[in-house]
Amino acid sequence: MEKIPYGRYTKEFREEAARLVLEDRRSVGEAAKRLSLPKSTLEAWVRAAKTGKLGNIGKNRRPLTEVEVELAKVKRELVVVRMERDILKKAAAYFAKESLPGTR
Repeated sequence: MEKIPYGRYTKEFREEAARLVLEDRRSVGEAAKRLSLPKSTLEAWVRAAKTGKLGNIGKNRRPLTEVEVELAKVKRELVVVRMERDILKKAAAYFAKESLPGTR
Protein backbone atom coordinates (compact mmCIF):
# COMPACT_ATOMS: atom_id res chain seq x y z
CA MET A 1 0.00 0.00 0.00
CA GLU A 2 1.28 3.45 -0.86
CA LYS A 3 1.78 6.07 1.79
CA ILE A 4 -0.32 9.18 1.65
CA PRO A 5 1.57 12.50 1.85
CA TYR A 6 1.60 14.54 5.05
CA GLY A 7 -0.22 11.84 7.01
CA ARG A 8 -3.63 12.68 5.54
CA TYR A 9 -5.94 9.73 5.48
CA THR A 10 -9.57 9.36 4.52
CA LYS A 11 -12.20 8.66 7.13
CA GLU A 12 -12.86 5.27 5.55
CA PHE A 13 -9.18 4.35 5.70
CA ARG A 14 -8.97 5.25 9.40
CA GLU A 15 -12.09 3.24 10.17
CA GLU A 16 -10.85 0.21 8.25
CA ALA A 17 -7.44 0.39 9.95
CA ALA A 18 -9.03 0.52 13.40
CA ARG A 19 -11.38 -2.32 12.46
CA LEU A 20 -8.38 -4.42 11.44
CA VAL A 21 -7.11 -4.21 15.02
CA LEU A 22 -10.40 -4.32 16.90
CA GLU A 23 -12.38 -6.90 14.95
CA ASP A 24 -9.74 -8.95 13.14
CA ARG A 25 -7.64 -9.19 16.32
CA ARG A 26 -4.37 -8.19 14.67
CA SER A 27 -1.70 -6.54 16.76
CA VAL A 28 -1.27 -2.80 16.33
CA GLY A 29 2.33 -3.27 15.20
CA GLU A 30 1.42 -5.87 12.58
CA ALA A 31 -1.49 -3.83 11.22
CA ALA A 32 0.59 -0.62 11.15
CA LYS A 33 3.36 -2.35 9.23
CA ARG A 34 0.87 -3.89 6.82
CA LEU A 35 -0.76 -0.52 6.15
CA SER A 36 2.54 1.45 6.09
CA LEU A 37 1.45 3.60 9.02
CA PRO A 38 3.31 4.80 12.07
CA LYS A 39 2.37 2.59 15.02
CA SER A 40 1.51 5.60 17.18
CA THR A 41 -0.97 6.85 14.58
CA LEU A 42 -2.81 3.55 14.46
CA GLU A 43 -2.81 3.34 18.27
CA ALA A 44 -4.46 6.77 18.41
CA TRP A 45 -7.09 5.69 15.88
CA VAL A 46 -7.84 2.53 17.86
CA ARG A 47 -8.24 4.52 21.10
CA ALA A 48 -10.52 6.99 19.30
CA ALA A 49 -12.57 4.15 17.80
CA LYS A 50 -13.05 2.58 21.24
CA THR A 51 -14.41 5.87 22.58
CA GLY A 52 -16.48 6.57 19.45
CA LYS A 53 -14.51 9.66 18.45
CA LEU A 54 -12.76 8.32 15.35
CA GLY A 55 -14.94 10.45 13.07
CA ASN A 56 -13.63 13.65 14.69
CA ILE A 57 -10.01 12.98 13.72
CA GLY A 58 -8.80 15.03 10.77
CA LYS A 59 -11.87 17.25 10.44
CA ASN A 60 -9.86 20.47 10.59
CA ARG A 61 -7.47 19.59 7.76
CA ARG A 62 -8.03 20.81 4.25
CA PRO A 63 -8.25 18.16 1.53
CA LEU A 64 -5.24 17.54 -0.70
CA THR A 65 -5.21 19.30 -4.03
CA GLU A 66 -4.65 17.39 -7.26
CA VAL A 67 -1.22 18.97 -7.55
CA GLU A 68 -0.21 17.75 -4.08
CA VAL A 69 -1.40 14.22 -4.84
CA GLU A 70 0.45 14.21 -8.16
CA LEU A 71 3.61 15.56 -6.53
CA ALA A 72 3.53 12.81 -3.91
CA LYS A 73 3.06 10.20 -6.65
CA VAL A 74 6.00 11.56 -8.65
CA LYS A 75 8.21 11.63 -5.55
CA ARG A 76 7.41 7.96 -4.83
CA GLU A 77 8.18 7.04 -8.43
CA LEU A 78 11.48 8.95 -8.23
CA VAL A 79 12.50 6.97 -5.16
CA VAL A 80 11.79 3.69 -6.97
CA VAL A 81 13.68 4.78 -10.08
CA ARG A 82 16.70 5.83 -8.00
CA MET A 83 16.75 2.45 -6.25
CA GLU A 84 16.55 0.66 -9.59
CA ARG A 85 19.38 2.82 -10.94
CA ASP A 86 21.57 2.03 -7.95
CA ILE A 87 20.91 -1.69 -8.32
CA LEU A 88 21.83 -1.54 -12.00
CA LYS A 89 25.04 0.37 -11.20
CA LYS A 90 26.06 -2.29 -8.68
CA ALA A 91 25.22 -5.10 -11.08
CA ALA A 92 27.22 -3.47 -13.88
CA ALA A 93 30.20 -3.01 -11.56
CA TYR A 94 29.96 -6.64 -10.42
CA PHE A 95 29.90 -8.03 -13.96
CA ALA A 96 32.64 -5.66 -15.11
CA LYS A 97 34.81 -6.88 -12.25
CA GLU A 98 34.23 -10.51 -13.24
CA SER A 99 35.26 -9.84 -16.84
CA LEU A 100 38.69 -8.53 -15.82
CA PRO A 101 41.48 -11.08 -16.31
CA GLY A 102 42.99 -12.52 -13.16
CA THR A 103 40.07 -11.57 -10.90
CA ARG A 104 37.16 -13.53 -9.77
